[in-house]
Amino acid sequence: MAKYRKKPVVVEAWKTGELLQLAAYDFWRLPARILEAYDKAEVVFTPSSIHINTLEGTMIANQDDMVIQGVQNELYPCKPDIFLATYEPVEEVETCSK
Repeated sequence: MAKYRKKPVVVEAWKTGELLQLAAYDFWRLPARILEAYDKAEVVFTPSSIHINTLEGTMIANQDDMVIQGVQNELYPCKPDIFLATYEPVEEVETCSK
């Protein structure tokens, strides 16, 4: 049996509850990737969850879950405890252009 380590990857992620609030009260302020997915019917908002169409079928992101944009631009839900065990915040570094 071989062992493998997950490659370090930076992803974007959003709290489902925050996305639901924006969808209800300020729809056009949703992140661009979420709006794109909505236009393509990849995500459907309900009052308490987001249904995300994935290659594995429709997955549901509940109020406390995270919605992750993966390395191939795919969206999928993740439970908060799994998210905290797997991901850590990344500090964005400003670059200077001359």
